[in-house]
Amino acid sequence: MSQSSMPMTASERLTGWALAVFAIFTAIFLIAPILAILPLGFSDGEFLVYPIRHFSMKWMEAFFSSEKWAVAVKNSFFIGALAASLATVLGTMAAVGLARTDFFGKKLITGFVLSPLVVPIVIYAVGLYFFFAPLGLTQTYTGVVLAHAALGSPFVVVTVGASLSNFDHNLMRAAASLGASPLVAFRRVMLPLVLPGVVTGALFAFAASFDEVVTVLFLAAPEQRTIPREMFSGLRESLSPIIAAASGVMIATAILLLIAVKLLERRTEKMREAH
Repeated sequence: MSQSSMPMTASERLTGWALAVFAIFTAIFLIAPILAILPLGFSDGEFLVYPIRHFSMKWMEAFFSSEKWAVAVKNSFFIGALAASLATVLGTMAAVGLARTDFFGKKLITGFVLSPLVVPIVIYAVGLYFFFAPLGLTQTYTGVVLAHAALGSPFVVVTVGASLSNFDHNLMRAAASLGASPLVAFRRVMLPLVLPGVVTGALFAFAASFDEVVTVLFLAAPEQRTIPREMFSGLRESLSPIIAAASGVMIATAILLLIAVKLLERRTEKMREAH
């Protein structure tokens, strides 16, 4: 009898049930704030309050018809797309360089590249402000895009690095022996095989930019206001349910990104099984 087919003991079953219950309560704890705010976007009231007397679509209509929020939506997607594109290029280059060679100080450089994931965002934003101010990059789209690209690059490094961990570098040597230049070998051999990791990293980089507010507070001008920045201002000035409607749009975007990541993971698994 194989180990996998052996019946579980009472203690193993109890441990499994305890872990399942703990996971369910953890999920409820994380999702409860989202479930609490979403219905308020469909309230007919003037404030973010419970109980909801009647449901209405007026705040969703107000969100999509407001010029102020339309600019915020456009800025969020525009900045997010540019930042994700730049982060994808830089992160992929960094991941390939770190994966192909071993050199002194590699761990130090890897830690530096991944540091935006662990450095407190307020410290990061203040540092960027003092760095960008003499260069004239504050209150510009360029400054915000560069800031968000730096925040998103580590996600690309991690996902592409994970894809490269299963990559056979002999394929690159074979391409070089057949006369392919390093760029051609990368584009036609390596990139197609690690493309799911690249796209996954790009989606995470976009999500990081789309949801970020602190660096926008420090670096952006009024014309570069994003959805989170507009929500932050709205919470300070009023508690209008239109903020809940904006939250619903952001949550829907996040869900679509998660679905895309899941589909990419399935494609990656199928590719691995095929090889």
